[in-house]
Amino acid sequence: MDFNLQSSTALLSRTPTTLDALLRDFPDAWNLSNEGENTWTPIDVVAHLLYTDRTNWKPRAQTILQFGETKPFDPFRRFGHVQEREGKSLPQLLDEFAQIRSETLNEIRGWNLSAEDLAKRGQHPALGTATLSQLIAAWTVHDLTHLHQITRILAHQYREAVGPWNKFLGVLQCTGHSAPA
Repeated sequence: MDFNLQSSTALLSRTPTTLDALLRDFPDAWNLSNEGENTWTPIDVVAHLLYTDRTNWKPRAQTILQFGETKPFDPFRRFGHVQEREGKSLPQLLDEFAQIRSETLNEIRGWNLSAEDLAKRGQHPALGTATLSQLIAAWTVHDLTHLHQITRILAHQYREAVGPWNKFLGVLQCTGHSAPA
C-alpha cells in the first residue's frame, strides 16, 4: 500500500481514544503489569507515546521541512518517557496524550503538505536519509506497534489462566517488542 497522509492522520487521531477505552478505569493489577524483567507496563507505553509526540515526530517533520538533509534529527532518548511519567496518574497521561496528539495533528493538517513536501528528505542520526512521508508512515506504525504491545502485555497476565488454549492464542506467542534494544 502506498503512503496516504489522510489515512495516517486518521489512524493517529484514533490512538488516544483507543488507549482511553482500553486502559482508563482498568484495575492497576492490569495497568501496572508487564511481561517480565526490563519490560514496560501499559502506563510506560502511554508515557512513551506522549513523550514521542512531544519530542520526536513533529520536531523531526519540522526539521525536514525547514532544513532538509542539511541538519540531522536531534537524537531521541528511548527512556525519556520515565521522566514524562513521573508523578502522573494514568488518567493524567491519557488526557495529556489526547490533547498533545490533537494539537499536533491539527498543526500538521494546517501545514497543507503537498506531494513535494512529503518527498522532502531529512537525516536520521542512525538510519540515514528518510522522507517526510516515511517519517509519518513510521509514526503511524509506531502507534500500531505500541497498541499491539499493550494488548500483548495484558494478554500475558492470563498466560497460565488460559490453560491448554495457550498454544492457539497468537498474542501469547509474540515476543520482542518489550525487550531492551
